[in-house]
Amino acid sequence: QVQLVESGGGSVQAGGSLRLSCAASEYFGMMGWFRQAPGKEREGVAAWSMYDFTSYADSVQGRFTISRDTATNTLSLQMSNLKPEDTAMYYCAASHRGAVYPTTRPSDFEHWGQGTQVTVSS
Repeated sequence: QVQLVESGGGSVQAGGSLRLSCAASEYFGMMGWFRQAPGKEREGVAAWSMYDFTSYADSVQGRFTISRDTATNTLSLQMSNLKPEDTAMYYCAASHRGAVYPTTRPSDFEHWGQGTQVTVSS
């Protein structure tokens, strides 16, 4: 069965860092991180494809880094210089569909984790 389990969320002050992890039960050709704040739509944060391309939302470009550990099927998101606007529930997502370049659109992913909360205070 498919399982995506996120961890690493927490509460930090603005300017701090957090590292999120997503343990996947199997290999996926495309994986990504999404977030959703109360009252807002789910938005793409960063994504990775099997061709080792990565994509980032403009709002996190230069601050977040997505990576994948092939040995453990683990997807990570290193978040630095966190801002209060980064506060949200963060979700790991995965897709088996072939992709050369990763997307950050929720509709392109068919498997989702349970989420991990990230709270950034000013």
